[in-house]
Amino acid sequence: MTQIDPRALRDAFGAFMTGVTVVTAHDADGNPLGFTANSFTSVSLDPPLVLVCLANSSRNYQALSQAEGFAVNILAETQKDVSNTFARPVEDRFAAVDWRPGPHGSPVFDGVSAWFDCSMFNTVDAGDHLILIGKVEAFDNTTHPGLGYARGAYVTPAAEAEALSRSTHLRISALIEHGGKVLLLDDGEGRLTLPETDVGKEGASAALARLITESGTDAEPGFIYSVYEDDARETQHISFLCQAGGDAASEGLFTELTKSTLMGIADPVICTMLERFATESRMGNFGVYFGNQVTGRIARVTSGS
Repeated sequence: MTQIDPRALRDAFGAFMTGVTVVTAHDADGNPLGFTANSFTSVSLDPPLVLVCLANSSRNYQALSQAEGFAVNILAETQKDVSNTFARPVEDRFAAVDWRPGPHGSPVFDGVSAWFDCSMFNTVDAGDHLILIGKVEAFDNTTHPGLGYARGAYVTPAAEAEALSRSTHLRISALIEHGGKVLLLDDGEGRLTLPETDVGKEGASAALARLITESGTDAEPGFIYSVYEDDARETQHISFLCQAGGDAASEGLFTELTKSTLMGIADPVICTMLERFATESRMGNFGVYFGNQVTGRIARVTSGS
C-alpha cells in the first residue's frame, strides 16, 4: 500500500470549503470550554442529530468525552477573531465573546449565524479523533452570513464582493428571501424585477447595503448566488442571496415563485436564475428542514431570548 503523506492529505482535505464553528461545553467543575472546529455536519432529522470531530490530542478531550452535551456555534463572517481565539491556547477564551448558557446548558454565543444546543447522543472512536454525536435539543437561526474556510484561509461574502467589484461596468441585484418567498419590485412597466443597481466608486458591498436599506427589509448582505454577463448592457451582473428575518418591506412584496410569477419577470436572465432558485428551494436542505419541519419536536429559541 502506498504511504500517504499526512501533510499532503491534510492539504487535500482543506480543499473542501466548510463553515467555521466553535464547539462548547462545560467541564466537570462547571467551567466553560470550547474549541474552533470545521469538522461539523448534520446527521439526521429524526431524531435531529449533528456531529463534530474532536482530536484525541485535544486538551478538551477528557472533558468533552464525558460531557452530557455540547453546543455548536456557527460563526458569522464578522467573527474571524472569535475563530482565532478559540483555535489558540488562550488563557480565557470566553472573555473574547458574549455568551450565555443555552436551554440545554452548553455555552451559546451572541452574534453567530446559528447555534445548536445538544445532549450527547453517542460517541464513536475513529482513528486519531473522537466523533461526538449530539441530539439537538434547542437551536437558533439568524440572518447573519456565515464564515467560510478553505485551503487555510477564511472566505467571507464581503471578500467575494470586493474581489468582483474591481470589474468595470458592474451591476448587482439582491435576491432577498424569507420563508421561501422572494422580494420582487415593479419595474415601472408592469413587469417584475429584483432590487438592482449599478456599482459605482463605493464598491459592491456598499451598493448591496444601499439596496437592502432602500428595500426597507431587515435582510443582511449575503453570499454571491449567481454571476453572469449581461450582453445587452455590456455589464457583469452579480446577484447576492440575502436572508430576511421577516416579510416587511417598504418597496415591493415578498412573493412565492410560482409559474405565473416567473412569467412576469422582465429580464429573461433573472427569470432563469429565479427558476433555478425555486427548484433548489423545493429540493430543500438541512437548514430549511430544521427551520420548518423539526420545530415541533425541539425547542426553538428566538434571537435575543
